[in-house]
Amino acid sequence: MVTTVQGSIKSVVVEPTPASLATRVADRFLTRVVARTRNGRVAHICLTGGSMGGAVLAAAADDERVAAIDWSLVHFWWGDERFVERDDPDRNSLQSRRALLDRLDIPAENIHEVAAPSDGLSLDEAAAAYAAELARFGRSGEAWPSFAVCFLGVGPDGHIASLFPDRQEVTVTDAAVLPVRNSPKPPPERVTLTRPVLNHSKRVWLVLTGADKASALGLALAGASYASVPAAGAKGRRRTVFFVDEAAAAEVAPELIDRDY
Repeated sequence: MVTTVQGSIKSVVVEPTPASLATRVADRFLTRVVARTRNGRVAHICLTGGSMGGAVLAAAADDERVAAIDWSLVHFWWGDERFVERDDPDRNSLQSRRALLDRLDIPAENIHEVAAPSDGLSLDEAAAAYAAELARFGRSGEAWPSFAVCFLGVGPDGHIASLFPDRQEVTVTDAAVLPVRNSPKPPPERVTLTRPVLNHSKRVWLVLTGADKASALGLALAGASYASVPAAGAKGRRRTVFFVDEAAAAEVAPELIDRDY
């Protein structure tokens, strides 16, 4: 069964294991990139960190279609970033580069990273600079581009990007990018996109695995308050897909699972 939420198709896709899930998501990702760029259109992609974020990109890197894509038409962004140095293992962009981006024939200017502390910017300045970079690619006066695909991880507490439950950042609608201090999850300083930017994406793909994510997934599907369960407020303009493994799907009703996507 596929449900519709505010004009966006919302579905749950289940794979037996994290490895098979990464392969399936990577296949869907490359299919979308190929379709988007085939006729010379630009594709903006928003990436996520975490173990599954890296696993999906690593699986994509092994696909033969990678060599046939015109990567000059693709721009990569991140839904959030840890405000640490570029070579810090906590850095989302470093993980993405190692898994896929450094293996692509892509212009350096198409990879849009958040500033690091050694770039000479404060946390607030890094957030403002990222907002300005997003605005450069907004169409028709918009303050950010529309992502063809926006990947989001989901924490056991239901957080997405660096939008954590019951914190002020998750309710902000008048900014594109925010600094985050005293994050409930280390490291404490981060930069995050806001809900309006994430939800302006054509497709929002939430990728989560493990039994510890089952409760968050159940609450998100049940329509919990996004202020308390941020994942519940993630909605793509065309489609919202929860890609999960069997362990995370423990509380998902069978009729909600889309076996064809």
